[in-house]
Amino acid sequence: MRLAFRLPLILALIGCSLVACTRDPNVRKQKYYESGQRYFEKGKYHEAIIQFNNAIQTDPNFASAHYQLAMACLKLQQVNRAYQEFTRVIELEPGNYKAHIEIAKLLINNGQLKEAKDQHLDLLVEQDPNDPDVHQALAAYQAGSGNLPGALQEMQKAIGLDPNRSDLYLTQGLYQFSAQQYEASETSFKKATVLDPKSMDAQMALGGFYQRRGLYAEAEQQFRHAIQVDPKDPDPRSALVRLLTVEGNQAEAEKVLRQTKEDLADNSAGYRMLGDWYFANGDLDRATTEYESLYKQHPKDVRVRRNFAQLLVLKNRLDEAGQITDGLLKQFPQDDEALDLRGQILLSQGKPSQAVDVLQSALQLNPNNGVAHDHLGKAFAQLGNFTRAETEWRDAARLRPDLFDAQADLAASLNRRQDWNGLYDAASTIIQSRPTAVEGYAFRAIAASNLGRRDQAEQDVQKAIEVAPKSPIGYIQQGNLRMMDKRYPEAEKAFQTSLSLDPKSTDGLNGLMRTYLAQKDPDKAVAAAKAQIAKVPDSSGFYDLLGTALFEGKKDYAAAAVAFSKAIATDKTNSDAYLKLGQAYLAAGSAEQALATYQQGIKDNPRDVTLHIFLGEVYEHNRSWEDARAAYQKALDIQPDNPIASNNLAYLLLQQGGNVDLALAMAQTARRAMPDSPSAADTLGWAFYQKGAYANAIDLFKEAVQKKPNDAVFHYHLGMAYEKADQPAAAREHLRQVLKISPNFTDASEVKKALSELGGV
Repeated sequence: MRLAFRLPLILALIGCSLVACTRDPNVRKQKYYESGQRYFEKGKYHEAIIQFNNAIQTDPNFASAHYQLAMACLKLQQVNRAYQEFTRVIELEPGNYKAHIEIAKLLINNGQLKEAKDQHLDLLVEQDPNDPDVHQALAAYQAGSGNLPGALQEMQKAIGLDPNRSDLYLTQGLYQFSAQQYEASETSFKKATVLDPKSMDAQMALGGFYQRRGLYAEAEQQFRHAIQVDPKDPDPRSALVRLLTVEGNQAEAEKVLRQTKEDLADNSAGYRMLGDWYFANGDLDRATTEYESLYKQHPKDVRVRRNFAQLLVLKNRLDEAGQITDGLLKQFPQDDEALDLRGQILLSQGKPSQAVDVLQSALQLNPNNGVAHDHLGKAFAQLGNFTRAETEWRDAARLRPDLFDAQADLAASLNRRQDWNGLYDAASTIIQSRPTAVEGYAFRAIAASNLGRRDQAEQDVQKAIEVAPKSPIGYIQQGNLRMMDKRYPEAEKAFQTSLSLDPKSTDGLNGLMRTYLAQKDPDKAVAAAKAQIAKVPDSSGFYDLLGTALFEGKKDYAAAAVAFSKAIATDKTNSDAYLKLGQAYLAAGSAEQALATYQQGIKDNPRDVTLHIFLGEVYEHNRSWEDARAAYQKALDIQPDNPIASNNLAYLLLQQGGNVDLALAMAQTARRAMPDSPSAADTLGWAFYQKGAYANAIDLFKEAVQKKPNDAVFHYHLGMAYEKADQPAAAREHLRQVLKISPNFTDASEVKKALSELGGV
């Protein structure tokens, strides 16, 4: 009876002990660390990073966790973060020479040779001159300095200290290859495989040697041998698939991948390879189908969940993507990649402000997440903040030079604001990192043509067509170049070729129509648009282009309005069509229809700055000053540095007796952003006029008149400024010009009164 009484008490005590253990931070951090190690050994580096992070959050001074986190980051090529973690290890353990060696390697790879030598290599040589790893690091330093003979000497020392290390021969082979000592390089690689037949690095290096030498048969044989050496390692299979893809043997590559999925059914990197290959080849449909199957088979695989969610976002299956992402964040609240996915979903849902908040949270957790920087740039761009967008895209490109989206987004932004020098440099970077991408050559052709480098532009256009003969992009840029030279038949042919390759290309149709409009043949332009609409009847962009030709070329405002309305019915996010429909109504004399159009456009596209500006201009036309002011202010709420909204609101304040100092500040903002705009010069001049700075006002008004000599308002302002500056002759000249240009000028009575006071009407 006494035993029966004591047993529950003992069990309760044991339970309390277990609870206490789980609350012990030392036990908890060790569990996270060991879990991270298990993930690391299985090649699940993302999962390992999460667990090492958890260990560090439990104990920020856990040096071993920082070290292993750094090693996992290296595996995923997160170099900056790895450097930060190795640095933290040395702060905690100054004598950790492994961390010193790794930091030295990273600094050398980044070209920071002096820092590597002074802060790490000299210390290593002093403390342990007989360590082969130290001489291997010194070899990297010599190679980074351009001294390959010196690097090979250091490798000889390292091998002399430990002649049985496979990795030392492997490194020596790499330097010999760089020195074009190909026979010696092959010998070193083979020696590495002999010393450690199971070393996959050595096996892969030998296969890579053959591939780089163009010996594809030998490379394939070596990669297949590597697969036999370790049938469970996905790396040689991946290398074989890349080789087969380069050779154009897609069928065999897919066969290898299907076999890999079967053979490595318990290895995430292995069973994901087929879906990743589809994605890399741009086949989103098959990639999504493959990952949908993987998700059902491996519902707990974090990488499968992330990749499947990413594909669902790209396929606009946002609800499903959101469910997976929510599950990831519930399990791993600090997962920056899952937060990035949530940000992408919000972007796709048209919620850029919320996306900014989420993506910034992701970057607080991992400032080196280049993909999140890219998406944050997209979010800022949707908000109209292109300055911040470019900053994020530059960060993304710096952190991930291989991240094509960031490079392309940056180039597109530079192209949009006509920064030709910046675009040229950005496009050259794309070409360097991805020489087979047509976009790099196309962007550089645009930049080169605008910089007057026509030979370079021509070369880039030809290269764009060469690398992607089935893409319309190269032909579109070829057409643009021929248009600049007024070689219209050749331009027409190039644009027609682009449309034959992609019947949905709005750029191709736009180019073709421009060739006809340039030759003053709007009927042909309209016919071209109608012909393409017959082929692609659901294209909002094509109806937009048809309306533009009817509006600008034919002056048929009613027909243009019909076309723009169809563009909007097809796609309510086509704000350009809303803008042009409103202009068509204004041209036809219907300000009320224009007002209603812009109001509806804003309902459908609430953050489109230009729609708010155009709405403000219609309100001004109707003399609804407070409504106009509210519209311009809304535009500035969305994009605080928008120069047109700043200019318009400044002028409105000056005309309506508003705060002159505020108007002056806004006018200066507009002037800085639009230094060549006569309107911005006039507004700033009018602000100076009302501040009594007549000399400054006169200079600005003169500039505006010079650039736009038939603008009655500019002459009026200049005449009034000359009057205030006591220059009556000049004042009379420009005030008379006002009435000559516009006899029914709005302020004609004021002009006549001023002329009368000056002694002549």
